[in-house]
Amino acid sequence: MASYLTAVPVLLLLAAVPICETGRVLVFPVDGSHWLNMQILVEALHSRGHNITVLRSSTSWYVKEHSPFYTSITIQQRHHESIESQEFMTAFLKRSIEIQRNKGSPFAFIAFFKNFFNCMELNHMAIGNLANNIFENKTVMQQLQEAQYDVVLTDPIFPLGVILAHYLKLPLVLNVRWLPIGEAHFALAPSPLSYIPQVLSHYSDKMSFWQRLGNVFYQTVFSYMYKFIVYPQYRGVLERYFGPDVDLLTLIQGADIWLMRMDFVFEFPRPTMPNAVYMGGLQCRNPNPLPPELTDFVQSSGEHGIVIMSLGTLLGELDPETSEIIASAFARLPQKVIWRHLGDQPSTLGNNTLLVKWLPQADLLGHPKTRAFVTHGGTNGLYEAICHGVPVLGLPLIFDQIDNMVRLEARGAAKALDVTNLDVESLTQALNDILDNTQPYRENMQRLSRLHRDRPIKPLDNAIFWIEFVIRHKGASHLRTESYRMPWYEYHNLDVIMFLLGCAMTFFVLIWFSCKFVWRAIKKNQKSKLE
Repeated sequence: MASYLTAVPVLLLLAAVPICETGRVLVFPVDGSHWLNMQILVEALHSRGHNITVLRSSTSWYVKEHSPFYTSITIQQRHHESIESQEFMTAFLKRSIEIQRNKGSPFAFIAFFKNFFNCMELNHMAIGNLANNIFENKTVMQQLQEAQYDVVLTDPIFPLGVILAHYLKLPLVLNVRWLPIGEAHFALAPSPLSYIPQVLSHYSDKMSFWQRLGNVFYQTVFSYMYKFIVYPQYRGVLERYFGPDVDLLTLIQGADIWLMRMDFVFEFPRPTMPNAVYMGGLQCRNPNPLPPELTDFVQSSGEHGIVIMSLGTLLGELDPETSEIIASAFARLPQKVIWRHLGDQPSTLGNNTLLVKWLPQADLLGHPKTRAFVTHGGTNGLYEAICHGVPVLGLPLIFDQIDNMVRLEARGAAKALDVTNLDVESLTQALNDILDNTQPYRENMQRLSRLHRDRPIKPLDNAIFWIEFVIRHKGASHLRTESYRMPWYEYHNLDVIMFLLGCAMTFFVLIWFSCKFVWRAIKKNQKSKLE
């Protein structure tokens, strides 16, 4: 009887889980840190029995050709057409820091956007060339058409996967945070610029008049970048295979489900849509045991604990001068430090600091002896820090990293420094502030961790459910607003406003002519009586 009672809840739970036939999923990923999130989804889908095919470039950096979790289709691409390399990112970072060091100058402002636009143009030009290679490869196109995929899963920051889904007439699921027009919500949901900051603005959701004016400027910049830098790289493919009236942004907006790599414990509150699914922190997991060499080093830290530093997958090293400053500040700490560093060993390196080429970041952040995380402010690392409640010292460098740190600083869980004005004293003071238990950083981050974990379903499970939902129902068009099909003047009701203004003007004109007619009639009548 007892075993029967025990089995009943289990059977009821199994009955409540939707049954999904295994599907065929075509994945077009983006390399680098973006692949780390996509790889988690791919492995989870594989564990559910789905058949995964990953479309990759021959120059791919992280997306391997052979994997136990997926089969791959490799598209040949010349190296000079690809930006997926450590060398490209290192050169871009070096130029960005040079510009930031002169940021007081108006020329630096122009140089910043010139450098940013050049980076985006090269990126999208490479993907545009890859698109041409795919569509002109009859063997690959026949293979994609005959495979009878059930859904396309892609990261739309580079929209080749979106274009393929439209060509193959397949349901589309986006693994998304950024688009060519900025933050993804700007293409999905109403986004008032009065309290929703655009990327690169470095604003919070509480903006002054001048900041709101600046926010409008940044929105204009991204609109310009999309129209004149990004879209031209794909115009040829779109016009050749879909006709002149197909717009790239409209194809993106037609996606069935948007898997958003964000959580509102981190992001500022904002309007959203029914087909937006939030999976920020999907990489959050319980830590695994550390390798023996790291275990001994961590345990030797005693009651002081350890500090971790990593600049993520794209950025392994800083310039030698900055590295010397960081090493000097670390040497002053009572804590032990594990630093992922790919450059030459700094001469000021202290005995308390261990340099490594690679570190198990999530496992170290989940270790009870970890006291602080020094990072460039990449989204993946910040969500891992939130998951494990580790306060952050940010050294943001490029792209969205400063905006990420603004969000975490607004929650009182982090502190950010300008890496171009770094010195030993300011860095040491900032580290001591983060490590000081009388300061609110750790308490605030642990509160964010509790909020992040307190949810009815894990982010990864939620994402997998909705991918399978699209497979089961051949899409999710009932959740998608049709506003993206409307002309801009209809979306903003300008035609209605003009009609009402026209009616009002007509009414007042009629009143004016009526009054004028009556006045003339009265005058004429008075004149007749006088005569």
